[in-house]
Amino acid sequence: MKLKIKKNDQVIVIAGNDKGKIGRVLQVYPDKMRILVEGVNIRVKATRPNNNNPQGGLVHKEMPIHYSNVQLIDSEKKPTRIGIQFSDKLNTKGKSIKIRYAKTNGKEI
Repeated sequence: MKLKIKKNDQVIVIAGNDKGKIGRVLQVYPDKMRILVEGVNIRVKATRPNNNNPQGGLVHKEMPIHYSNVQLIDSEKKPTRIGIQFSDKLNTKGKSIKIRYAKTNGKEI
């Protein structure tokens, strides 16, 4: 399934422990239907000493969350759903260009 949320989009968490937090999408996992959001769903992991971390210890790490628990933010900082329009302009292959827009105010994302 293709997700409408892309990398570097600003999203707000609408469900879970981090509800209300705003962050940037760092990575998208479409096969698992999960996304990695900056500063959200932070877990603590114990690590053994290695070359990168000679001391070892506890590492705070962001973990992916399900994409249904977030919504995209429009230009007015409100949660919105995403729509797709086709523009009149054509790309190099002669097809019209898809444009994502916010359903709350109709502006392009």
